[in-house]
Amino acid sequence: MRKVLDAWALLAYLNEELPAADWVDTLLEQADRGEIQLLMNMVNIGEVYYRLAKSRSEARATAFWEDFQTTQIRIVPAPNELILQAARWKARYPISYADAFALATAIRENATLVTGDPDFLPVIKGLPGVAMEWIGRQTDRLGQE
Repeated sequence: MRKVLDAWALLAYLNEELPAADWVDTLLEQADRGEIQLLMNMVNIGEVYYRLAKSRSEARATAFWEDFQTTQIRIVPAPNELILQAARWKARYPISYADAFALATAIRENATLVTGDPDFLPVIKGLPGVAMEWIGRQTDRLGQE
């Protein structure tokens, strides 16, 4: 099974926001045991980096990147084809450009998108064939349905 983490999921984990942090921790353990494959687009990794640098410090962001490279999360690059697909999703849905990369990556990799970002809820309703694993607060999801 393949799962794509978006920046929201990884930031929730790093900031120890429950229940998402526990969920991501479980996914990381499963990946370490080889039970699942975790993926993350480099654009979304960059989003995590800049948010950490802005909210905490450049040193914290650099430490994140060094630690990230030792995880079992496979980095997915952003070739031209994926960039254009992300741009199409951004044009179609009210999501951030970085979120569009997470969506495009999940679709391209035939993977489940792991998120708790409420911005994705209209997307998932519009794309019923896209698998989403919701790790945010249940009230966020229920309030949008």
